[in-house]
Amino acid sequence: MARQAAAIRLNDLTLGYDGHPAVHHLEGQFAPGSLTAVVGPNGSGKSTLLKGITGILKPLGGSIERSGLSTRNMAYLPQSAEIDRSFPATVADLVALGHWSKRGLFGAISGPDFAAIERTLEAVGLVGFEHRPLDTLSGGQAQRALFARVMLQDADLILLDEPFTAIDERTVSDLVALVQRWHGERRTVIAVLHDIDMVREVFPDALLMAREPIAWGETGEALKPENLLRARRMTEAWDEHAPWHEARHGSAH
Repeated sequence: MARQAAAIRLNDLTLGYDGHPAVHHLEGQFAPGSLTAVVGPNGSGKSTLLKGITGILKPLGGSIERSGLSTRNMAYLPQSAEIDRSFPATVADLVALGHWSKRGLFGAISGPDFAAIERTLEAVGLVGFEHRPLDTLSGGQAQRALFARVMLQDADLILLDEPFTAIDERTVSDLVALVQRWHGERRTVIAVLHDIDMVREVFPDALLMAREPIAWGETGEALKPENLLRARRMTEAWDEHAPWHEARHGSAH
């Protein structure tokens, strides 16, 4: 059976916090089944964009068209710093949250549901970890468990915010393989990344941002050196604390 289209269309989109824009005038589309990296310097609005697509942030201007896609058919993995691993729960408890779209937050988990949890744990290399408390996991193990939760959601749109940060190389390799598997299943995957070499190797498409769109399209074209340099300079121009920006103000005075 064909999967539901999960294309996202951004129409002159502006996003921000407390009325202060962090993403300006973004226009374009994530095609159904595409695998796209969102890249740019720190502070360029990458994570803000994902929060806008999920609906966590409402647009300050413009709009986001989700092709009829509901939040129940999106899987969102935030940055690891936003996840409280001290919460008293086990790996199985965490992964089981992937069932919420089908069962609701307080719905009962059935036998087939537990079997699905076991399959996802096997897929991420965590067999035997079901009853391990979250606060006993390494960074790589915790990220594997979070990927298992994403797998269990079986969503058409998958949003990943810095999914490979501060984890070991073996885990990175295994999780990249899962991302490629999702791409092969024609899910739409959008990932915020900082590793340009990985983006060039794994991701066919890229969106380069510096609060404003710099380039969007085939990765080799979008991440040309001149585009990367422009993105860095534009982000520095927004940063009041960047040394060259202060020097510019100093010379003006």
